Amino acid sequence: MDETTELQRLLTVHEVAEVLGTADGFVRQLVAARRIRFLRVGKHLRFPVSAVPEYLAAVTVEPLPSRGWSA
Repeated sequence: MDETTELQRLLTVHEVAEVLGTADGFVRQLVAARRIRFLRVGKHLRFPVSAVPEYLAAVTVEPLPSRGWSA
């Protein structure tokens, strides 16, 4: 293995669901829609640790700039 290759810890469906605060089924829906990076290890789904913050960055909605008036 060369110096640029890093092995990441792999998370299970349940671990990703816990981090996201969702049910396991939601994570499986993300996989089915190819909305999150994952690996298949045999019949098991695994997720690199970096896949979770990448997914969160992709779905984060930034606030609109202030228009100078308050609500």
